Amino acid sequence: MAELRIDGDRLWRSLMELATIGGTPKGGVCRLALTDLDREGRDRFVSWCAEAGCRVTVDAVGNIFARRPGRNPDRAAVCMGSHLDTQPTGGRFDGIYGVMAGLEVIRSFNDQGIETDAPLDLIVWTNEEGARFSPPMLGSGAAMGVFTLDHVLDIRDTDGLRLGDELERIGYKGSVPVTGHAMAAYFEAHIEQGPVLEAEGCDLGVVTGAQGQRWYEATVTGRESHAGPTPMWMRRDALAGAAVMIEAVEAIALEVGGDACSTVGRILAQPDSRNVIPGRVWFTIDLRNPDAEQLTRMDAMLRVRLAAIAEKRGLTLDLVDFWAFPTTPFAPDLVARVRDSAERRGLRHRDIVSGAGHDAVYVARKVPTAMIFIPCEGGLSHNEAENVQPSHAAAGCAVLADAVLATAR
Repeated sequence: MAELRIDGDRLWRSLMELATIGGTPKGGVCRLALTDLDREGRDRFVSWCAEAGCRVTVDAVGNIFARRPGRNPDRAAVCMGSHLDTQPTGGRFDGIYGVMAGLEVIRSFNDQGIETDAPLDLIVWTNEEGARFSPPMLGSGAAMGVFTLDHVLDIRDTDGLRLGDELERIGYKGSVPVTGHAMAAYFEAHIEQGPVLEAEGCDLGVVTGAQGQRWYEATVTGRESHAGPTPMWMRRDALAGAAVMIEAVEAIALEVGGDACSTVGRILAQPDSRNVIPGRVWFTIDLRNPDAEQLTRMDAMLRVRLAAIAEKRGLTLDLVDFWAFPTTPFAPDLVARVRDSAERRGLRHRDIVSGAGHDAVYVARKVPTAMIFIPCEGGLSHNEAENVQPSHAAAGCAVLADAVLATAR
C-alpha cells in the first residue's frame, strides 16, 4: 500500500484546467448548476473519464457515474465523488477537488496496472451547492431517497426556470433510475472550508462525521407607511423588527458556545423604497451544531426569542422549517482506513467534524461513508480567493487512493 503512487502534478493540472471553465477575473469560478458552463464542465469531466477507460452513465437527476471495472462485476462499487457546480463567487477547489482527486486515483491505478475486485465508481452529484436551485445536495438527496425525483425536477430558480427543464436543456437528463445504484462504500475528498487544519499545521483531516443543520425562512409582516409623516411610536416597521431578530440569531450561537454557528444569509425587504417604512421582510436562518441536543436547544431558543420580538413590536412572524439534516457519524472502519493511511504516509493529521454539508452526509444514510479534508488557506471557501497547496492536494489524493484500494480489494 505504501508503494501506491499518485501523480500530484497531473492532479493539479486537471484542477487548473477545469477552473478555466467559468473562471472569474479574481481567480475564482462561477459555474452554477445546470448552466451552459456546468454543461461544459461536465463534458470535460466525461471526456477525461472516457480517456481513462471508464464507462459513463447518467441518472434521471443528472448524477454522473464513471465506472472502472473490477474483477468481480457482481460486487457493489466502491465509490468516490463530489460535485462540479459552484457558488456565484466560488473557488477552484470546493467540490471540484473531490472529483479530480477521484479521477487521479483511477488514472494512477491504470498507470500502475492495479486491479480491484470491486468496480470503482466516480460520481458527480447534481446541484450540491444549492446556489441556483435550493435546497442544496439535491442530486445525492434524490439518489438516497431524501427527495422524490418529481419534487427535485419541479424546483425552480429565482428566474422561474424549472430544474428538470434545465437538466434536459444541457443534455444531462439521463435514463438510469435515480435510486437503486449499488454502492458498497463511499469516499469524498474535500477542502476543509475552515481554518482548523491550517492553524494546527496539519496536512490532512480525518472526518469522523458532520454536524447537524437546520435552515429556516422567516417572514416578518408589519405595516407600510410614509417615512416622513409617520411618528416613530406609531410604526410597525418590519425591517427594524427583523434587524433585532437577526441580532438574536447571532446571540444564540454565541450563548450556546462551542462549535455552534448561526447565520442570516439573505434578506429581502418590501416595498424596497427609500421613503417607505418596510411592511414585509423575508430572511433566511442557518443553525448548526455537531451536538444534536444543543442543536435542538438552539431551535427552541430561536422560536421563543423571535416570537417575543415580534409580539413586542406589533409584528407577525411566520417561521418556516425549510431544510434540515441531523448530526451524521461516518463509518468507523472506513474512517480508520483514512487514518491508517495518513499515519503510514507520515502525514500530520487530526480527527475533525465537518462544519459544512456535503453529499457524503446524505450518502451516509444508506452507504458506509468517510471523508478526507485538506487545509485551505485562511479557511476561505465560497470565495474567489479560495486556495490550497499542491502538496496538500496530492497528499489527500494519496490517502484517498489507499483507502479506496483497501476497500475495493
